[in-house]
Amino acid sequence: MTPELPGLREQKKARTRETVQRCALDLFAAHGYAATTIDQIAAAAEISPSTFFRYFPTKEDVVLADFTDAIAVDVLRAIPRDVGYVAAIREMARQVWSGMPPEKAHYESLRHELISSVPELRARMLDEYGRNVQLIASMVSEREGGDPDDPRARAIAGAVMGVMLSVLADMPGAPMADHLAAIDARLAVLEGLID
Repeated sequence: MTPELPGLREQKKARTRETVQRCALDLFAAHGYAATTIDQIAAAAEISPSTFFRYFPTKEDVVLADFTDAIAVDVLRAIPRDVGYVAAIREMARQVWSGMPPEKAHYESLRHELISSVPELRARMLDEYGRNVQLIASMVSEREGGDPDDPRARAIAGAVMGVMLSVLADMPGAPMADHLAAIDARLAVLEGLID
């Protein structure tokens, strides 16, 4: 069965959302996060400030919005179920990043550099921890047909997010390639403990 494609309206919304985020990231890279205003982002994206707020509730959200989650879920679903949980998550991360077009990888790198170097974004990222734990727990439990609230799935998800947060805390402002290498190395340690 072929997955249903989003309608034209949803495609247009997704393109606008992506354009706004890219314009914001370009402005943040050129002028700094604190110095860039929502009015400037809206002007660069050729939208009104009120339209900006329809897509992103705050300036922080334009950086924190992660459009790779859906891709990651699809990639993880394709990894054979006999592969261990953490090994599958490591493979998912490798595939998502290696398969990403260079322009998208550039903007993801900008996003991650901002999150790791801007204190208010780092703080908000910690708020996202619960959502990310739930997403990973759902993916882990789906692999075995279980419940995402199962303590084992939640523990694995929490450990994976702990790895991500430890890299963010230990390497603020480091290039994305360095973050990815550190995440993979630390997930390898976790894999030895869990899988």
